[in-house]
Amino acid sequence: MLAKRIVPCLDVMNGKVVKGVQFVNLKIEGDPPELAADYEEQGADEVVFLDITASHEMRDTTLEMVQKTADMISIPFTVGGGIRNITDIQNALSSGADKVSVNTAAVNNPKLVEESAAIFGSQCIVVAIDAKRVYVTEDLPDKTVVDTPKGKCWWEIYLMGGRKPTGLDALQWAKTVKELGAGELLPTSMDCDGVQCGYDLELTRAMSKITNLPIIASGGAGNLEHIYEVLTVGDADAALAASIFHRSQYSVGDVKKYLADKGVPMRLV
Repeated sequence: MLAKRIVPCLDVMNGKVVKGVQFVNLKIEGDPPELAADYEEQGADEVVFLDITASHEMRDTTLEMVQKTADMISIPFTVGGGIRNITDIQNALSSGADKVSVNTAAVNNPKLVEESAAIFGSQCIVVAIDAKRVYVTEDLPDKTVVDTPKGKCWWEIYLMGGRKPTGLDALQWAKTVKELGAGELLPTSMDCDGVQCGYDLELTRAMSKITNLPIIASGGAGNLEHIYEVLTVGDADAALAASIFHRSQYSVGDVKKYLADKGVPMRLV
């Protein structure tokens, strides 16, 4: 069995790592290169760098900060935010990224996923999906409705860093991008983001089942058990977390030891 991965996330705005609750009330947490280096030393398997206002502000990813961060680490490094076309992907990879994360641009132009996977390889293309629950009382013909402990729901995709609802079904979109060549999916539960009450296990499990792609679960990590649950019950391949690491609730090493002791395959330092 492949080892599960622990992935600290650097949400970057104005050159600083920030973190909020449900995509708002952002607070500065630190410097991207320094935090990335610290997380690698703690045993992180990967680091994700998301320029969270680039798409909303219609600008490119801050490549200078990407390069500074890449220079500090040797573990796999994913960059997202403001990635709109093949040139942007090439620039991010040339600046030190191993993978790129596309979200808004992929929804606006699905061919970007197909073309980028063909040029750079599926292993480089991560499709990020910011999703929010929509509760319903019955099945809908055009949505993938899932029974959850809180009731029937489907997940709506949001763009522009969680600012723009689309009416699109996240699970159906996940199937589409797999067919287009995406190599990995990064679903973030907007309901759980920053709340630290646990991941949306039904979302990650449903997305894993419907696509059979590697899933990086995001949104909701508050304690060690939450991460264990999403990697087991939630069928995720990797757990992304921010608040618990930035605020030193746990180190990456703490998380990995806990998981390994519970029988989850881990790459230990």
